[in-house]
Amino acid sequence: MYLKPPDRFSFEGTVLSHGWYGLAPFSFDRESGGLSYVFSDGRNKAFEATARKFRSGIRVEGPVLKKEIRAAAKGFERIFSFEHDFSDLYETVSGDARLGWIAEKNAGRMLRSPTVFEDVVKTICTTNCSWALTKAMVTRLATKLGAKARSGKSAFPTPEAMASASSDLYRKVIRAGYRSDYLKEFATSVANGEVEPESWLDPEIPSDELKKQLLSIKGVGDYAAESLLKLLGRFDSLALDSFLRSEFYEKHNAGRKCGDGTIERFYEPFGDQKGIVMWFDICGDWEK
Repeated sequence: MYLKPPDRFSFEGTVLSHGWYGLAPFSFDRESGGLSYVFSDGRNKAFEATARKFRSGIRVEGPVLKKEIRAAAKGFERIFSFEHDFSDLYETVSGDARLGWIAEKNAGRMLRSPTVFEDVVKTICTTNCSWALTKAMVTRLATKLGAKARSGKSAFPTPEAMASASSDLYRKVIRAGYRSDYLKEFATSVANGEVEPESWLDPEIPSDELKKQLLSIKGVGDYAAESLLKLLGRFDSLALDSFLRSEFYEKHNAGRKCGDGTIERFYEPFGDQKGIVMWFDICGDWEK
């Protein structure tokens, strides 16, 4: 199966845009350039598919059944943020000595999960812990609660699977700590239809209203909400955390600490693109 990406698309740049490619059920083979993902059909069945750069597009390998092929196509289109237009970003940074590479390399797209639900759960698992612990929690969620594919790998669990899991499983097996009740409560609200995460993809919702909705989820604070906004295509927030702050101090403030207001003012000239500009300014070209 062949997918035609939007204009100015970078396969490698999107895969390596942030650490999501290292979280189950993703796996990335740098040598072959294949990004694999285990898709769930929502009914305790799963299949693995691999996307790789092929000429000017993306070739998807693995799915056998027609419904799997359709699901993989739809899934990878969201994973690679096909619907986002980055022309404003490229116009903003074009010619900038420090940031011009973003336009030159067609960077800007953020790798995402196939569902907003999965992105929310993973983001909650990034809060107040190391990246190693985040990876461990997410892997255990998939292994213990996700459907198994023919390859033997596990998909990310459905809201129903997470809602039905006991609190003890989250604490003792997933080892999610204080997040345990938050994860179960969020999954239950989605499984019951009380919360519809996919509705947050609506571009008509103002960013400040969308942030309020995200903050209503227990376990989601300012950093997590603003990180999720980026995955939803909203780049007008910085999503500051200890990593971004410390890197800013070193890169732009001679190693001296400063208030968040100083960081906000530094990126304010980039307007509603400031969040994505800061991310790539601080993290640089991950393809290197």
